[in-house]
Amino acid sequence: MKFITVKTYDELSILAADIIAEVVKTKKNAVLGLATGSSPVGAYKKLAEYNAKGELDFSSVTSVNLDEYEGLDGSNDQSYRYFMNENLFKNINIDVNKTYVPNGCASDLVEEGKNYDALIENLGGIDIQLLGIGLDGHIGFNEPDDVFTKETHPVELDPSTIEANARFFESIDDVPTRAITMGMGGIMSAKKVLLIANGAAKKDIVEKAFNGPITPKVPASILQLHPDVTVIFSEN
Repeated sequence: MKFITVKTYDELSILAADIIAEVVKTKKNAVLGLATGSSPVGAYKKLAEYNAKGELDFSSVTSVNLDEYEGLDGSNDQSYRYFMNENLFKNINIDVNKTYVPNGCASDLVEEGKNYDALIENLGGIDIQLLGIGLDGHIGFNEPDDVFTKETHPVELDPSTIEANARFFESIDDVPTRAITMGMGGIMSAKKVLLIANGAAKKDIVEKAFNGPITPKVPASILQLHPDVTVIFSEN
């Protein structure tokens, strides 16, 4: 495991973008595992800058996202499909038909999970998986639990997760209480994992996840078992 501490979010974003860019430069048809939330926005802006300058080509790249809210389709501005379109996909030369996000509007989310896992397997797996980390240690929407769930699956969101995400909605009552998320099997099968965490509020959970016991009560702790993990933490 490689652990990098930087002072600012801008430094974190540049480092994260450079690590992802190196994967794309090395493998033109790379499969990128992508994440949403505030943490990766800066890295996505930097990747778009590289693309605009002609330094990075996404035309042969495929992406798979970690998760999606139940009941929100891509036209909803709070959906993760919408987030990805606005913050990355429309700003780079990626084929939108090769960008995948779990379907939160599927009639059967368990079946959708099976199909999503099959998709990732058929793509040959994920070359690099980008992750954030929740204050409770969740990655994707894998919440603290008694077991690590392997498959992509529907999940009831923890109240702390709902509260943390309420800032993106008009009120906490508008935040979906369920989602579909890539499971630990998909995340752990990625060839490389890049986890980013910014700000003092994340310091304790990062310490617990990577220096504490491996337990499903702290989902990110499973990454201690992955052979190629980079963690970037910014103090501010």
